[in-house]
Amino acid sequence: MLSYWETSELLSYDTIIIGGGIVGLSAAASLKEKNPAMRIAVIERGILPTGASTRNAGFACFGSVSELLADLKNLSPEQMLTLVKMRWQGLQRLRQRLGDTAIGWEHFGGYELLFEKDLQVSDQISHLNKLLSEIFPKAVFSETKQNPQDFGFAPQQVKKLIFNAYEAQINTGKMMRHLWEYVARLGVNMLTGTNITSFETTASGASVVAKSPFGDIVFTARNLAICTNAFARQLLPKLDLSPGRGQVLITKPLPQKLSWRGIFHYDEGYYYFRNIGDDRILFGGGRNIDFVGENTETFGNSPQILGALTQHLREIIIPQQNFEIAQTWSGIMAFGDNKMPIVEKINDSVVVAVRLGGMGVALGSLLGEKVADFLV
Repeated sequence: MLSYWETSELLSYDTIIIGGGIVGLSAAASLKEKNPAMRIAVIERGILPTGASTRNAGFACFGSVSELLADLKNLSPEQMLTLVKMRWQGLQRLRQRLGDTAIGWEHFGGYELLFEKDLQVSDQISHLNKLLSEIFPKAVFSETKQNPQDFGFAPQQVKKLIFNAYEAQINTGKMMRHLWEYVARLGVNMLTGTNITSFETTASGASVVAKSPFGDIVFTARNLAICTNAFARQLLPKLDLSPGRGQVLITKPLPQKLSWRGIFHYDEGYYYFRNIGDDRILFGGGRNIDFVGENTETFGNSPQILGALTQHLREIIIPQQNFEIAQTWSGIMAFGDNKMPIVEKINDSVVVAVRLGGMGVALGSLLGEKVADFLV
């Protein structure tokens, strides 16, 4: 049973956005920037964003050499370039909107570790740089002159390093906190802990149904944006996407300070690690060990994958150091047959923006802007 005040003032909006992660909040920000008078509600089912917006590794990246080469098996060169351009533009939009300090931007560059089986990848650097010259003014990838041993990596495993001068790292907790604050200053209503169970198109727009202790609550709006990424199939079952769980750990402070800074990838981007300060490592990935098991919307960690991450730390990344794991977590990403995101109108009132392919930090701001372009 709702009050008169609630039904008269709190249930009707110009636009409702389902999903309070980076895409949903960016969409709200872009809509308010274009039309400050618009009444907008962002509805998030979790107390904190549910998915991967605050559960990722904090990489400001757009694809390593081996990852982009793998993408070219499913995408044309033009499609791959479009995807990289979207990621790069999204990162710049994020920086412009919030500022580097607010997102914890640190520009140390990125590296790809090559093993014996990967050495042929370096033969494709010139080809990729030529393709990417349409986007970047200088060559993106180069072989480092540094020896992997200079980083403390196991020399019998890591044979070569490829450097990317454009990559950086961010603090995604700070990013999301400042994005929340930004949209709040613009006058966006944030409703957290609110589970939307269904929606339907109406003559005047759209309505969504949320569960509450008082029974179902119906919100109405002229426009609706579904920005729940991997969870979007709960509302749109026919969407071409599959969830993919990403598992992450962070070490306790190490006995010796790290000799490197930056973000690191290997194995087509399935493994990734970075420094936290000067004495901790954040390490994630391993989804390719068990694609079937990680095709899930359930949060948690699997002993198999955490065991593999721990083994890689011990045998490849810091073979000369003892370490302890301080914390583990997981996030849920969304994938499809290829990595192109889905941003489209379902009908005159409803837009969907999902399937970020594990690149939410890079794509989120741009996809939010595209949602706003559809709705304004």
